[in-house]
Amino acid sequence: MGANAAGDHGIIGVTDDKPKEECGVFGVYAPGDDVARLTYFGLFALQHRGQESAGIAVSDGERLRCHKEMGLVTQVFDEGVLQNLPGHLAIGHTRYSTTGSSILCNAQPIVVHTPHGPIAVAHNGNIVNTRQLRGELEAEGIEFESTNDSEVIARCIGSLHRGDVVAAVRETMRRVRGAYSAVVLPLDEVLAFRDPNGVRPLSLGKLNGLGWIVASETCALNPLGADFVREIEPGELVVLDREGCTPTKGAPADRPSMCVFEFIYFARPDSYIYGESMHVVRQRMGQELAAEHPIEADVVIPVPDGSVPAAYGYHRASGIPLT
Repeated sequence: MGANAAGDHGIIGVTDDKPKEECGVFGVYAPGDDVARLTYFGLFALQHRGQESAGIAVSDGERLRCHKEMGLVTQVFDEGVLQNLPGHLAIGHTRYSTTGSSILCNAQPIVVHTPHGPIAVAHNGNIVNTRQLRGELEAEGIEFESTNDSEVIARCIGSLHRGDVVAAVRETMRRVRGAYSAVVLPLDEVLAFRDPNGVRPLSLGKLNGLGWIVASETCALNPLGADFVREIEPGELVVLDREGCTPTKGAPADRPSMCVFEFIYFARPDSYIYGESMHVVRQRMGQELAAEHPIEADVVIPVPDGSVPAAYGYHRASGIPLT
């Protein structure tokens, strides 16, 4: 975010530069509900976090089905596809490539088959020890189908799954280093977990008094009629199943270090992080920018639309007209 002037009089452009490292993840446990459709609308609300590919995996307790393609949520899913995804548990993903090319094999969720049943994994973030972990898994004879770091998480969980998927996820959390908010779908539960620093956001919601939802942002909860409960804590692992929502120990929490770009750009303006409205936070950023860098200009212009709240804050603090 920055301010620039041209000549003696000019314009102030409040801009957002977009670094790579964002995806949207969603998970739901809701017996009696159409979870594929819930996930579809949840991903639609998270579409701003990734426009390259979209995918949904569902389970009815006996069989896991997955559909994913390149493109926007509305391009990947139609009525026929959703009707062929029956179940009461689901996870979903919208992708913006960070590690791995923008090709179908890198789309998520990633399905891994284990002796104890299939699991699907969707991940938002970046893993910094990917090469080491991938080499160790390949040395064990595990074959990879993609080039993204999310498959490393999925394969690691699969290799450690010896009948207790919670224990496999917990051990994976301790081996993986980097940023990860992730959801895992075995046949009969949804697991959601966050890295020890909490770099990427993950929120928990209650649905119709019985179901549970996890999503990258709170903006995915309201359209589904879900009530925000709390944020998943750094290093926390939660299990959503017939027992409800069960928090369990994941990896030891470290110093909270959420990416500042969630506040500046990634998160939708109507989302809340740390209890703060992103719309209001960005307005305050614009006000601070006006205080730190006062300048004579004719107009304030938000570039692109994501900068509108900050530009409005700059306009309010400086008195310069907003276009």
